[in-house]
Parts: sequence; C-alpha cells; structure tokens
Amino acid sequence: MPVEMIGWIAPQVSSEIVPPSGPIFSADVVAETARIHEEADFDRVLIGYFSTAPDGFMVGAHAASVTTSLQFLLAHRPGFVAPTVAARKLATLDQLSNGRLAIHLIAGGSDADQARDGDHTDHGTRYRRTDEYTQVLRQTWTSDGPFDHKGEFYEVRKGQSDIPCHQQPHIPIYGGGGSDAAIEALAPHVDVFMLWGEPLADTDAFMGRVRAASAAYGRTPTFSLSTRPIVAPTDDLAWERAHEILDQVEGRLKGRTPRQPDNIGGKRLLASAAAGDLHDSCLWTKLAVATGAPGNSTALVGSPETVSDALVEYYKLGATSLLIRGYDPLPDAELYGQELIPLVRQKVAALDNQ
Repeated sequence: MPVEMIGWIAPQVSSEIVPPSGPIFSADVVAETARIHEEADFDRVLIGYFSTAPDGFMVGAHAASVTTSLQFLLAHRPGFVAPTVAARKLATLDQLSNGRLAIHLIAGGSDADQARDGDHTDHGTRYRRTDEYTQVLRQTWTSDGPFDHKGEFYEVRKGQSDIPCHQQPHIPIYGGGGSDAAIEALAPHVDVFMLWGEPLADTDAFMGRVRAASAAYGRTPTFSLSTRPIVAPTDDLAWERAHEILDQVEGRLKGRTPRQPDNIGGKRLLASAAAGDLHDSCLWTKLAVATGAPGNSTALVGSPETVSDALVEYYKLGATSLLIRGYDPLPDAELYGQELIPLVRQKVAALDNQ
C-alpha cells in the first residue's frame, strides 16, 4: 500500500539543538510549518500534546485553514475531557478540515506531566481508562441514536452527537505505548499502532505482539515508525552532521544528567542503546542516550539513498506510516521533501509492484 509520510507541527520552532525563540504561540509559525510540510509532500503532521502547551485543537484548525491537502494527527490524552465532548470536538474539526483529521491516543507516560493537569492515576489505570474512553468515543461517533454506557470511569446516559465525523464511520485512531498494558488497551481500537525507532528485529517482535493481541478482537492494525533522520549528500557528511548535533545536544545539557524516562518506550530505546551505538544499516542510538530518550530520539544517519533504504526496511515489516522529524525542524522538513520522501515513495512503489 502507499506509504504515509508524517511530519511534526508546533506553534513555536524548537528542538534539542534549536532554542525556543519568539512567543510560545505564533499563528504565523503554525501556518509556515504547515505550508512547508504540504509543499514537501508530507501526507500528515503530528500535533503533539504536552501539559504546558497551547491547545492542539486550535493549532490543527488554523493549520487546516491555510492548507488544502495536508492531514493532521492530533495527539490527545484521554481523561481530561469527557469522551462524549471529545468526540464532538474531534468530529467538528474533521468537518472543518474536510476529512483531514486523525487522533493519536496517548495515555500518558510521565507521572509528573499528568500531575500538572491534575491527574494522579497510575500507569495501569491510565491505560484501562484509555480503553474505556475509546469505546465511548467510537460509540458517540457511530451510534444511530442515544446510548447508555456504564463502566469503571464513565457513565453516560442517552449520549448522542448531532455532528458526525466527515470520514465514515469515524476518524482514524492511532495510538502507541511500549508496555503490555498499552497493547492490551489499544489492541481493540487502533487503526495504526505507533512505534519509536528500535532495531529491526526488536520492531518485528513488538509488531508480532500487537498483531496477536489485535487478532483476538478481529482487528488487523497497521503501524507507524518514528525516527529522526540526519541526512546529507554522502554518508560521511551525514555522520559529520550527526556528531555535530550530538556535540550541540551534550553542550546544552552540560552539567545535567539526562532524566531517565518514565515510559516503557523510552526505556526500550535506552536498552537498544546499551546493546550498541549502531544497529542495522544506520540506526544510531547515541542521541537517545544524550537526551534520556523522552520520546522519538533514535536517528537514521546517512545519504538520502542510505536512509530511504533503512526506512523501506521498516515498511517491509509493516510500518506503512513513517514519521520523520529533523533536529533543525523546518530546513530538515524541506530537505526531506527534496531528497528523502521522493526516494522512499519510489522504493515503496517498486516493492509493492513486485
């Protein structure tokens, strides 16, 4: 099937090597970032969720208003808005964007970040809540009339939404997590299970666990794989840039010990790093170690040819969506559109035609 290329959008440009500048929210930055990704032939951009960040619904609405084809993946934490309310908000944004919305469910991997929004539930409870939350979301979107629901976390009496999703039966559901609890909670619901960039063998094994859990519910999810490509005209130049980025990251963190991740996904990335700095053809783990692996933090390093080959290997395993985000966000997005995305699409098309 055609590969889906996903980028990243935020209302302020920053990264591990680019200090934030300007206002925390800039409508101009949202618009510029959206247009750059659309022109670079990304299919979709992820709108992240952080407990201190501007509202993603508003970011998505503005980005949709300045683009025509770019789609949006809205990160959303269950538990802070009632699922019936979230269902109507999401359906409204899907209508506004003419069917360009998907939701990315994040149960929450950091206790501290959850607490900032007043949530003090533990890891397992958050995933049980996510399971029930998603049940109610889907029921709100698809019910022909009023419905009742009573569960551990939510009780709905005669719930109903007058606004349907533009996409039928409802918007696509993405979700991720590295734990058994994440797989158990998301397997009944997600269309796309999101993974961070681990070695191919580990990725294949994890996909097998998700497929087995999903099969019990009669579902066959696809997968998204997230990495941080570092691309230059040649492999040697790409490695020079990679080490320059590592020096910059370590320089910014000098004197501070990277915080160990709370989430299982981050711990898995650090386990890969402990097994070696370099895996497969060009998966580099040193930046995950330097940053403490708080999220997507393993890099694919090389020429466009080398990195596109590496991405296609993940596609062969089942990652039909590929999320790529650079350390210099906007110039890298433009570079990916010029050099990397066309190669990935060509190679995937040739593979599918075999």
